[in-house]
Parts: sequence; C-alpha cells; structure tokens
Amino acid sequence: MTASTRSAVPCAHDILAQLERITASPEFPGGSRAAAFLHYVVRETLAGRSGRIKGYSIAIEVFGRDETFTQDDPVVRIEAGRLRRSLERYYLVSGKSDPVRIDVPKGGYVPAFTWNTEASDVIENAPAAVLPPSEPWWRTGRAAFLLAAAGLAVFGAVANGAFTLRSPARFEGDPYPDRPSLVVAPFANLGDGPTALLYTVGLTEELLTALPRFKEIKVFGRETSKSLAPDVNPATVRDELGARYILAGGVRASESRLRVTARLLDTTDDEIVWSQVYDNDLGSSDLFAIQSDVARRVATAIAQPYGVMAQAEAANPPPDDPRAYECTLRFYAYRAELSAETHAAVRECLETAVARYPTYATAWAMLSIVYLDEGRFKFNSEAGAEPPLQRALRAARRSTQIDAGNTRGLQALMMALFFDRQPIEAMRVGEQALATNPNDTELMGEYGTRLAFCGDWRRGAALLDQAIMLNPGGGGFYHGTRALAAYMLHDNPTAVREIEQADLQKFPLYHAVAAVIYAEVGRTDEAKREGDAFVRMRPDFLPNIVTELEMRNLQPADTARLIDGLRKAGTPVPHDVGRDIGVAVAADMPIR
Repeated sequence: MTASTRSAVPCAHDILAQLERITASPEFPGGSRAAAFLHYVVRETLAGRSGRIKGYSIAIEVFGRDETFTQDDPVVRIEAGRLRRSLERYYLVSGKSDPVRIDVPKGGYVPAFTWNTEASDVIENAPAAVLPPSEPWWRTGRAAFLLAAAGLAVFGAVANGAFTLRSPARFEGDPYPDRPSLVVAPFANLGDGPTALLYTVGLTEELLTALPRFKEIKVFGRETSKSLAPDVNPATVRDELGARYILAGGVRASESRLRVTARLLDTTDDEIVWSQVYDNDLGSSDLFAIQSDVARRVATAIAQPYGVMAQAEAANPPPDDPRAYECTLRFYAYRAELSAETHAAVRECLETAVARYPTYATAWAMLSIVYLDEGRFKFNSEAGAEPPLQRALRAARRSTQIDAGNTRGLQALMMALFFDRQPIEAMRVGEQALATNPNDTELMGEYGTRLAFCGDWRRGAALLDQAIMLNPGGGGFYHGTRALAAYMLHDNPTAVREIEQADLQKFPLYHAVAAVIYAEVGRTDEAKREGDAFVRMRPDFLPNIVTELEMRNLQPADTARLIDGLRKAGTPVPHDVGRDIGVAVAADMPIR
C-alpha cells in the first residue's frame, strides 16, 4: 500500500492485523498481563466502546479485581506503564518496519492508531489520530472523521505541549491538569523494639491523611503506599507509577528517645531535594501526639503553597507557555510580589486554565483572588466588565461548589465575603477553612489578617506568627501584615523588624504601612520617603479615602490611629477626613 492509495488512518483490519503481529512477537511479553491489557483496549476501541475504557473496567475485566476496586490499588497504572514500555521496545526492534503503530498515550488508556512513520510512503502531514471516544470510526463519514482526527491531533499537541509538566503522573479520569505527584513510601523501622514498628505504621498513616489536604499536589493512596518497600528505588516509582516525588524515611527508637528522618526525592534524577531530622522525647508526650506533630510538620514543609515541592517546580521551570498547572506557580509568585505587571499575566493564565479544566477548583479559587485584587488594588481593571468583586464572588462559589473541602476555595470565598462587607459570614468560612486544613500557611496568614482587621489583632498576630514559623520562606505579605499587627498592638520593635523583612517594593500599600511604622518610631526621613512612594504609586487613594474605606472592615479606633500615622508621615490626607473615619491602608496588606 502506498501513500496515494491508503487512507489517512489505519482501518480496523490493519489494526487487528497489527495487534496479532505485536502479541505474537518474541519482543513482546505475549503471555503476560501486557498482552491481555493491549487486546482489551484495542478491541473495546474498535467496538466503539472507548468511552468505558477506565481504570475500573480494566481492573475488573482484565486483571480480575472485584467490584470493591478503588484507585488506591495501583495495578492498572503499573501495568499501563509496563505496556507502554513493551510497545516502545517492540517498535524499536522487530516492529520498526511494521505498517501500523499502536500506542497507549499517557494520561489515559485509550489506544492511538497511526501509520508507522518509519515507512517512507506515509502521507505527508497525516494527523496522528486517536479514535473518537464513543462511536466507531467506520460508522462516520470519511470527511467528518478526518476533521475529528485533525482536531484531536491539535488537541493532543496542546495537551502534551502547552498544558503538561515535566514527567508528572496523571491520574486516570482526573479532570485537573497535571500537578506535582507524590508517593509516600512506608517509613523504615530502624530500631529493635515494638515502639518504632508501631510508630512507622502510624506515621505513614498520618502522612497519608495530612498530605492530600493540600490540593495543589497529587498524593497516591494507601494501597499504593503499602505495595512499596521502604527502600523502593525512585526509578521504579517513576517508571511504574509516573510519580515525580517520593517521600521516604525511617524511625529509630530507644528507651526514651524517638528519632524520625524524612527525605523528599525527585524521581527524575534521584536527587534529595529536602531532608529533615525530628528528635522527640518519649517521656514528654505520648506516642500518638508525637506522630501527629511530626506528620503535620513534614506535610507543611513539603506540600504547602510555598513549600519544598512548589519551590522545586518553580526552580526548574519548563519552556514558557500557558500551561494550566504552571498557572498555580505563577499565582504564588505573583502573591509574593503583588505587582500590576504580573497580575495581568496570571489572570489571563488562570482564565485559560478554568476554560480548559472547568472543574479545577483550585484554579477557580486563585482566579477569584486575582479578580478581587483587580478591584481593591486597582490592578489592570477591565473596562466594561462586570465589577471585580462580583466576579470574585462567583469564582469563589464555583470553586467551593466543585470541591466543598478545597482550602484555597474556602480562602477565596472568605476574602470575597469580607470585601463584600459580610465580615461575620467571612469569619465563619475562615474557621471552616482552617478546620479543613490547619497546616496551610497561606490560609493561616490570610485568616489571621481578616481576624485582625475585624479587631482581634492578638489572635491575628498569633496566626501570622505560626504561618511564619511553619513557612519562613513564604511571601513577604506574611511579614507585612504581621508588621501592621505589631503596630496596632504598640509593639514597635516587632513592627520595624517585620516591615523590613516584607520588602514588597512593587506593592503600593506596603509603602503606606512602612510610612506609618517609621513615623511612629521617629524615622521621619524614611517615613516621608515611603509615604511619597505610596502617593506616587496610588495617587487615587487618598482623594477617595472614604470610598476606599467602605469596602473594608477596620474598626473605628484602628482607622483613627492609622490616619494619624499617615499624617505624621507627611502624606497629604485630606483635611476634611474626620478622625473617626480612619484609613484602611493595611486592609490591603499583601495577604489579601
């Protein structure tokens, strides 16, 4: 058959002939699960039933699992990885000159059928078609099929290029874009007594409870963890599960001491990207309290928005493109800087992400916060669009409707309600969010800020201190808002120390808070410089200070103190603004 006589895609007869050719080859493990797997997905697709090719159906119909099968059982993912490697090896050796290619692309289990590009007579620019998900291709018109195939080829190029990360795992049926994926290996028992053995099991369980609360990452379930050895090779995790990271460690117990070592490895190169040792006194606390505390500290260190995994992803960025998961990294980078320049790019990226992944709750939450910033910070206002606050409320509610337990969604809803002048409801949602994930420092700092501006500065400061302790590498807004809390609590040394650590030079309201603090401690030249920078960056704020205050919930006594501080710093607050109105400059300090 030549390029001038054969169709753009293989027909059913060609595909079945190629299936038999592959499974009969000595280069392919014909008697293995791979052969049964391949026969099943090919024949189901040719029968027009590709829509039912899911991990569940494969597990039951190919591998003999019963109806209790869940995605925690890794059998399908492991065998899919082996099948892909077997096909790759086959086409490198005996199948190099075969006319048809059968592949099982990553991200699902539906096979793709194409002409083998090793042949010299392949039709020029023929699309690499994947069969439509519901109707068999031979029941469609040729023109319609070619259009569908071309569209799928373009879709595949976008999915595998512009919207994928470097070597992440994809969970079958997952409606979200790729996120960093993590496997927790059972912690090794490095001691001799029963205490360490009990602790290793309990610690692994605690980690598998704490880590999935962070929705920016994917965590393989308990069954997958139990199937691994404590010293599992990272390459095995990478090849058979497709996970980017593995968390491993060990426990050593003596009569009175318990030492836990934990390390995070990148499976792409076996590099240890983080490690930590935790020493505990068994006489000072019970075993269960110790394991819960260690699990919390480990989970927070590696999985939080500004944690080890996020930093590792950001430190090795792939080519610049608008991929959906990369939007979350851009969002946190924007939050650390809070500039109008980065705001526009993040907003566009997130809008693209939710259009592509309409059930991606975390992206909707982030988009809500970005919309809120558009209004309260006057960043890149869109002429003719619905008011930013209304867009923020809608996006936040969309996030929580998709996933009621999504921490970032609850945070976004809390923020939108707060700026919609519903502080009581906002605080209720904030408490709910903190209960959902008490280890999320992004939420912790944000909720602390909301409490502070509602008048509870001490509790707000305590939450901010905890966020800084758990996440010392977090964004400058942690320190900026903590500086304001210290100012309101008349703790000037802390206020100065924290505002100097904030360093948010591109964020206008940082300069306003710095001006107030420096004026309070008598650093008049610096106060004047910071006040001038604020006025230069936000010339609209002071002339419209009453309107600016109405969207915020600062207490009257606090606003009076802040307006006095601004005047002391030399900023031109209008003289007709009463002492009882106050300034809510700080209500916009970065965590919002």
